[in-house]
Amino acid sequence: MQARWRFALAVAVLAALMTGPFVLTGVMVWADASGEARATLRLLAGQWLPLGLLTTATGFALGIALLARLFRHYVQGLLRMAEGLDVLRRANPGFRVPEEGPREVVALAQAINRIADERDRLLAGLDERVLEARRAVEEERNRLAALMAQLAEAVIVCNAEGRIILYNEAARRLERAFGAPATAAASGWIGLGRSIHALLDPDLVAHVFDSIDALRGQGEVHPSMQVVTATPAGALIRVRVSPIAGEAAGEEISGYVLMLEDVTDQIEREASRNELLFELTEGNRAAIANIRLAAEMLHLPDVDEAMRARFHAVIVREVEAVSERLEAASRAFADALRARWPLEPMRGADLVRAAEAYLRRRLDVALKLEILDEELWFDADHFSLLQALAFLAGRLVEDYGVRTLRLRLSGDDRLVYLDLMWSGGSLSNEIVTGWELEPLGLGGTRSPLTLRDVLERHGAAMWFDREKARHRAFVRLALPRKRSVRRLPPPATPAVPTTQEEGRPEFYDFDLFAWSAEATALEDRPLTELSYTVFDTETTGLDPAGGDEIIQIGATRIVNGRLLKHESFEQLIDPRRPLDPASIAVHHITPEMLEGQPTIAEVLPAFHRFAQDTVLVAHNAAFDMRFLQLKEEKLGIRFDQPVLDTLLLAAFILPNQEHSLEALARYFGVRVFGRHTALGDALVTAEIFLKMIPLLAEKGVVTLRQAREASQQTYYARLRY
Repeated sequence: MQARWRFALAVAVLAALMTGPFVLTGVMVWADASGEARATLRLLAGQWLPLGLLTTATGFALGIALLARLFRHYVQGLLRMAEGLDVLRRANPGFRVPEEGPREVVALAQAINRIADERDRLLAGLDERVLEARRAVEEERNRLAALMAQLAEAVIVCNAEGRIILYNEAARRLERAFGAPATAAASGWIGLGRSIHALLDPDLVAHVFDSIDALRGQGEVHPSMQVVTATPAGALIRVRVSPIAGEAAGEEISGYVLMLEDVTDQIEREASRNELLFELTEGNRAAIANIRLAAEMLHLPDVDEAMRARFHAVIVREVEAVSERLEAASRAFADALRARWPLEPMRGADLVRAAEAYLRRRLDVALKLEILDEELWFDADHFSLLQALAFLAGRLVEDYGVRTLRLRLSGDDRLVYLDLMWSGGSLSNEIVTGWELEPLGLGGTRSPLTLRDVLERHGAAMWFDREKARHRAFVRLALPRKRSVRRLPPPATPAVPTTQEEGRPEFYDFDLFAWSAEATALEDRPLTELSYTVFDTETTGLDPAGGDEIIQIGATRIVNGRLLKHESFEQLIDPRRPLDPASIAVHHITPEMLEGQPTIAEVLPAFHRFAQDTVLVAHNAAFDMRFLQLKEEKLGIRFDQPVLDTLLLAAFILPNQEHSLEALARYFGVRVFGRHTALGDALVTAEIFLKMIPLLAEKGVVTLRQAREASQQTYYARLRY
């Protein structure tokens, strides 16, 4: 029985106790009295009954007031205490029962809090032992996260149903190649629990998975498959797929590893080179035939001088045409080589020592090293710089007879200097500048690249100078210095992050291997197994039907019972209408902040994709959903997934508490940050929702269907916007 009905029953009992004996006595006296006595009783009742009724009513009112006070302190107070005990036990161990009310209730609250303190002391010791046991697991997890973060290749791991359970930052960056909208601040297509079909054509995925399964059926232990597919954005992606399964025959595949690479530029360059080769062969075929014919005609004895001159002109013209085609091909090939050069951080001392070994194998010259700073770093293509140094050393040895060279490494705050030094003869900067235009080469080999190509690629400069005091000359290469280079730390046990913000992004969840397409219907699935998009909106005002618009959407995701703060969505929106000053005072978003932002027509489809295949969660969701629903028909989208409201769920779990977002955050021990920003409120709501799930289970609410039915039992469910 609900508390208010118990209170009504108590009032009824009080009324019966106060009036029942008096009425019963009067009836009995009246029944036993004679006619004369009854006349006397009527006279007395008319004189004293109003006073008796007034006295009874006053006593009844005082009794109700006393009963209400006792009910508030001893019934509702104990109910609030019971709700607090559930929160303390299942959701917020740091919660303490408020010590308020009568002495007896306060004494009970103090006893409960002492028990909670003792429990915390016992759990602290247990947690320390559990933490020690988890250190090895956390160490492996951090190593995996660090490895995945550093991989240049895009890696996605999915389970057998195609749900993503792991991805790295390179995969998130590659998402733009699939045409992901640029309005969202973070990834909306790649995320834990999302389907790989959002990126790759489902038929292609099914074909690859079936082909790999067929290869395993044929006895291949480690099958893999590679395909190239086009994305909606026009990019070409190479996908290499390998299964995750044991080597035992017949063991089922539990997932797949996908390595993705954007090969658009590479294929275009290869196509350009093929086109270039075709032009060289087909374009020169006719020219060479003309040259051959003219040469043969020149050897005929009966050809006169005029005809010889004409054949000679044909040869000259065709040779020039062939030469021009070859020159154009050489330039195009050099451009292709430059486009493929990767620049990696490199220590200058390592390059100088490598150059020493490289030159000793190719030149008959004495070499000495002079390294003035071991920790000079710069971005470089190792081999092209070695070619440049070899070219310069070769010119000095072959053209100027230098027999002893010194390689010197030095630098200042901005530049790193690589010097080729020798004693004796001098050069001019004009000669050095002329070298820049010559193709690189040493010992008869030639490259289509010039020294200037190498310098430009590295943002470097070159000049000649002298040290007069030491009678030494040198050619200097000056490269931009790299100010900071991440060095690997010494091996150590990594510290376990204390908060989500301090740890690495949650880019993997191996528990999702258990995801099955044969699971029960969505509404009958446990709340702990569902994926959620927790969102919030900020608006121009509070009247969606009256023309108010959304000015900010923020959202985060919950997958497999974990809040993924790094998979978030946040975007300001230009409402194309004025803002209510009262709303500005709440969310502090000004019209100037919205200038140049995308419109709702651009943002809402991106948010729709971000929230796809998840359950929507919001606080006072009816308000936010009304804004979304008013845009559905115009934009051709529909938010038809289930919706849970933390306001309704809180009223079901904690009917005797305040249900505002701030009050719930205090109650559950959730840190509030970014209040009245869309993403900030979404994150707070998500943490509160996670705290609610075990409390719902305590009340028998385990599935999505049960949660929705429980929400409809509350007063707030009648709110409409």
